[in-house]
Amino acid sequence: MATPDYEAKKGRKRSDYGFHQVHQTRWFDNDMYAHLNNTVYTALFDSIANSYLIEQCGMNPFNVNNPTPESQTGQASSLSVGADKIGLIVSSHADFFASVAYPDILEVGLRVAKLGSSSVTWEIGVFRKGEENVKMVGTYIHVFVLRETMRVGKGGMETQVRQGLEKLLGGPASKL
Repeated sequence: MATPDYEAKKGRKRSDYGFHQVHQTRWFDNDMYAHLNNTVYTALFDSIANSYLIEQCGMNPFNVNNPTPESQTGQASSLSVGADKIGLIVSSHADFFASVAYPDILEVGLRVAKLGSSSVTWEIGVFRKGEENVKMVGTYIHVFVLRETMRVGKGGMETQVRQGLEKLLGGPASKL
């Protein structure tokens, strides 16, 4: 018997997610069963969450001295919020409802399911382009730690990061 949480995820629609990306599947994304390999889903999780952190929260994971790349609006950002902190994945989970495969074009949605003082629980929905029924819902948890010690620092996450994450808390509170 499916849990209420599982049924809620299975019923997700694209509109339940406030941040979206389009991904073209590739031939080598398929596994021997002719559907997307599980590792590709993990890469999708990582790509959309980190894109959001860079574009909407001002985090620059690469270098304290380098500005973040141009935003989608075309304006360069010089933010280096969180340069002393990184997000470590401490948990991941996926519920699969239907298969996708090459040459599908995927629409991936992101929302924040839970926000702690130093952690965020992401929820990612994967949709086939043009279809409303979710194919897979994944969750993963980032804990923000100090880069040098790999420990949670005092004060949790930076204000700008928290404010960016709050925009996606529980759904598409702010369409981006």
